[in-house]
Amino acid sequence: MSTNLHGKTIAFLVAPDGIEQVELTEPWKAVEQAGGTPRLVSTTSGQVQARDHLEKADTFPVDATVDEVSAADFDALVLPGGVANPDFLRTEPKAVAFAKGFFDAAKPVAAICHAPWTLVEAGVVRGRTLTSWPSVQTDIRNAGGTWVDQEVARCTAGPNTLITSRKPDDLKAFCQEIVETFAA
Repeated sequence: MSTNLHGKTIAFLVAPDGIEQVELTEPWKAVEQAGGTPRLVSTTSGQVQARDHLEKADTFPVDATVDEVSAADFDALVLPGGVANPDFLRTEPKAVAFAKGFFDAAKPVAAICHAPWTLVEAGVVRGRTLTSWPSVQTDIRNAGGTWVDQEVARCTAGPNTLITSRKPDDLKAFCQEIVETFAA
């Protein structure tokens, strides 16, 4: 399978604060190393604050806000985790609509850790198989999804390919899967 992302632009949707830094930086690096162009999208302009669990980590510049872009501007979407990040995003209608737009356009989406919360809110997990941080499994099931406890889940039982992983320890497999899927 190809791992060439040249000419592909990948959105990374994050809240202004609470992003698990390694779940942003490792997939970002994987996209760049495969020749893709990652772009940081948030609900506000300026900088976003990443975290190492609950401790402040680095800040990152926002490339665009959900008011300025749509799924049509990108080839795929990555949703990093962290507890606060997706919890905030699921309360922002424009962020939820942005994520849902990738499903409507049949474009691949990847979510790690707590990030499926945003997808639950978008109403796109019914009939899909996902993994996540264990505390999210009830929300996925209540939304009509099937939760599995595995390193990476790749689901094609819907309009798009959905890739999910449980936690930072799964990042190597997650990054490999997103590059292969986004390159297809």
